[in-house]
Amino acid sequence: MSDLRYPIGKFAFEAPSTEEQRQGWIDDIAGLPALVRAAVNGLDDAQLDTPYRPGGWTVRQVVHHLPDSHLNSYLRFRKALTEDRPTISAYDEAAWAELTDARAAPVALSLTLLEGLHARWVVLLRSLRPQDYSCTFVHPESGREVELERNLALYAWHGRHHLAHITALKDRMGW
Repeated sequence: MSDLRYPIGKFAFEAPSTEEQRQGWIDDIAGLPALVRAAVNGLDDAQLDTPYRPGGWTVRQVVHHLPDSHLNSYLRFRKALTEDRPTISAYDEAAWAELTDARAAPVALSLTLLEGLHARWVVLLRSLRPQDYSCTFVHPESGREVELERNLALYAWHGRHHLAHITALKDRMGW
């Protein structure tokens, strides 16, 4: 049995990337909202409240997590493009997933948020020059300097990763 935590495998990145790779990652980000909407279309509350794996988040929590996480990434891009090596703000994603809105709010709210966020993010990403991907931010917990090139690859993977949590669960459950 494959690892249900990583249905598409763990994130891997090797720099430098090519323009073709970056455009593919941008396409992944652009297409994610429609794929997530399609993946949860027709699911009832019981299905939305089913964990994608034992001890994992529910489908509903995964859907709400996506705009939470991707909004943070979008803001990190903007800070890195406009400030010199900014230290970004970290957040406790597990604690966010336990808040009432993530556990109980209709997924339509986060689907709409994800659509608008990704539309705007893609406008920004498509405007970047190759050298812009070398801009960095500093993560406060690790002290690591992260290049936008890596962050783009990470969030393209992140969207596919969580989409696969939903679609793999649906396949296993026969939904």
